[in-house]
Amino acid sequence: MNKTNKALETTLDRLPMGDGQPDNNLKVSNKLPSGVKSKELYKDIVHIAWPSFIELLLTQLVSMVDMMMVGGIGGEANPQLGVDAITAVGLTTQPKFLLMTAFVAMNTGVTALIARYKGQGDKEKANLVLRQGMMLTFISTLILSVLGIIFSRPMVVFMGGKGDSIINQATVYLQIQLAGFATVALTSTITAALRAVGDSRTCMIYNLIANLVNVIFNWLLIDGNWGFPELGVAGASIATVIGQLVAFVIALCVILRGNGFLKLELKKGFKPDKTMLSNITTIGFPAAAEQLLMRAGMVIFAKTVASLSTAAYATHQVCMNIQALSFMTGQAFAVSATSLVGQSLGRKRSDMAQAYCSKTRNVGFAVSILLLIIFAFWGGDIVSLYNKDATIIEMGGRIMLFVAFLQPFQTSQFIIAGGLRGAGDTKSTAKITTVTVLIVRPVVALILVGAGLDLYGAWIALACDQLLRSILVFHRYNSGKWKLIKLKNEAKVS
Repeated sequence: MNKTNKALETTLDRLPMGDGQPDNNLKVSNKLPSGVKSKELYKDIVHIAWPSFIELLLTQLVSMVDMMMVGGIGGEANPQLGVDAITAVGLTTQPKFLLMTAFVAMNTGVTALIARYKGQGDKEKANLVLRQGMMLTFISTLILSVLGIIFSRPMVVFMGGKGDSIINQATVYLQIQLAGFATVALTSTITAALRAVGDSRTCMIYNLIANLVNVIFNWLLIDGNWGFPELGVAGASIATVIGQLVAFVIALCVILRGNGFLKLELKKGFKPDKTMLSNITTIGFPAAAEQLLMRAGMVIFAKTVASLSTAAYATHQVCMNIQALSFMTGQAFAVSATSLVGQSLGRKRSDMAQAYCSKTRNVGFAVSILLLIIFAFWGGDIVSLYNKDATIIEMGGRIMLFVAFLQPFQTSQFIIAGGLRGAGDTKSTAKITTVTVLIVRPVVALILVGAGLDLYGAWIALACDQLLRSILVFHRYNSGKWKLIKLKNEAKVS
């Protein structure tokens, strides 16, 4: 076995294949499988999670620097220009994420399937999934990019854009993002495949290089340094696209060379495979429905917040940007949960799947407590890095208390949901999202904002969503039904 293969080995690989039979009562147990020690599981979890954590953390830090640099337009002499710029960028967030739904959904199927085939040691099928996933991603993204560019301005207006200056800035920003949509989409598919086999370190490297390129071009293009044109918000968008292009080129080179388990072999072509496409879409379509429903709820929620003052909306964008940083803990360890649960079920070891999921949650919870303390005591100071407007700093400091309170719940929820997706249980997460994000969050926000609680009412609604979602995700996981999910051409559980 070559060096790369050894780097992808886990405790699971030394264990025998299971018989595929679930626990009699399906209840989830925290008891470790025979001959397995906790420290071995933690080692596997951290081995996959730490590169993802560094990558996601620094990616979000770059996003924060992005927002800070945009918010710094106009400087202290005219901070309102920065507030308008932050608002313009914020208006593009939900339309962009809504259009990303197609390839995000396909990536869920790609990750779950490749993880299972990694557990089975089946390279041929894993690489077939990679090719099919890239084909689906390219086709869907090409169509959405064209439609998105055409309807960018109506989408910005629909999101509550006010004033020609803000609407124009937001429209240009979104159109530039969509022009480079294919590269970020294909990179995300390659990333999903590599993470599925536990190779998160490679993803970290090319994404960090891309982030560095992004920051450099931000500095050059936003304010027009070193003779480059001063493009403001448009410059920030161009810088992001350039960084994404760099990431794609590196990721493509990596997967063409191969990592010991995955390799993109162009000579085998991209001819549709009915069975594999069916497996990908069986997992991906519920994930797509989940993303669409979530984005629909987010759009309603964002429009509700956009109806408030410009200062309130800018504060909301800043706090959401900071909260996204806290998502990195849950998302990084969710990568471990998804990969290891998928591999365990591919090896027919549901006992290892639940052991990995439980230990991953323990680590994520510990990190979330640290974030809670930081946001609770220094939230206002962090907000002040974005803009020096006194109203935004004061309001943002209070909103950061909500962000702090939610840390343990959202981190655990991300991890458990990641485990469910690794098992291919995307239908249940879609149903949970329907209830919480599409119904609870926007309805409660409309009621409380209408009652005069303004931005605080919106964040109370967000907290209600997160808490209820956590309860429902844990209930689904504890039912153990995710252990029964099978792929096409895979033996049924008797």
